[in-house]
Amino acid sequence: MTTSMLIKTVLLVTVTLGIAACDNTIRGIGKDVKDTGRAVEDSVK
Repeated sequence: MTTSMLIKTVLLVTVTLGIAACDNTIRGIGKDVKDTGRAVEDSVK
């Protein structure tokens, strides 16, 4: 395996893991906002 190929492989793995982490973060924020909305609705009732 050449150095260029190794660098490309490491870069691809890093980008893939970064995208996966962003997806989980966005889902988590959405869940937090949804839970906050429910808590506000419950406190108004």
